[in-house]
Amino acid sequence: MQRFSVYTGLLYSTTEWIMRFSIVNILWMIINLPIAIILLGMYVNNFSIEFALYNIPLIFLAPILFVPSTMGLFAMARDWVLKIDHPSLTRAYFSHIISNYKKSVLSGLILTLIWFIWVTDFYFFANVNDLLLIVISIVGLLLFVFTINFFSLYVHFQMNIRELLKNTFFITIGSPLLLFVILISNFLLFYLSVTKLILLFPFFVGSLSGYLSFTVFYKFSLKLQEKALIIKSF
Repeated sequence: MQRFSVYTGLLYSTTEWIMRFSIVNILWMIINLPIAIILLGMYVNNFSIEFALYNIPLIFLAPILFVPSTMGLFAMARDWVLKIDHPSLTRAYFSHIISNYKKSVLSGLILTLIWFIWVTDFYFFANVNDLLLIVISIVGLLLFVFTINFFSLYVHFQMNIRELLKNTFFITIGSPLLLFVILISNFLLFYLSVTKLILLFPFFVGSLSGYLSFTVFYKFSLKLQEKALIIKSF
């Protein structure tokens, strides 16, 4: 009887987490459907036809759709890590998006500009020589981790945009282990979702990425706080 209750509890917990990840991920995918359609068009055309025309709508849609919806996704991941329950996942998700929408759009404009500069450099200069390709690729990886850390920092601490950008930069550059773990975990997740476990992408990839990334960031922030307390005690 006791073993049965353990199995029942494990089954309930598993289905609850599956529901959390899938519902939030589907909502995130629906919001970003216009961006997905544009990216699909770019892929079909081998990213070579009408490059500028494809990027113009992305520049407008990323700050108003992708960034706010991803902020909401990371906010939900934070709630799960901190064991904050919500009676309605849908209501909680949209509440996170709406509560700081203006700030997230402003942040999105800055992030979009930075990514647009990188994409433009990669598109036009990556084929010049191998060294330049390596340099631009490394910058892209750093920018990816920077963006992930920005989302985590945004939902966990109350800071203005300037402070967020500054602290995210120092965390990304000054924490090689955090950078490595975020890169590897997200690479494996995206690799599996497009090669082995196709259902991961529409139902779990975004929410799982947010949850894993914030979990790593949260543990890192706790260690920083512990070190700060130790230093302060001396």
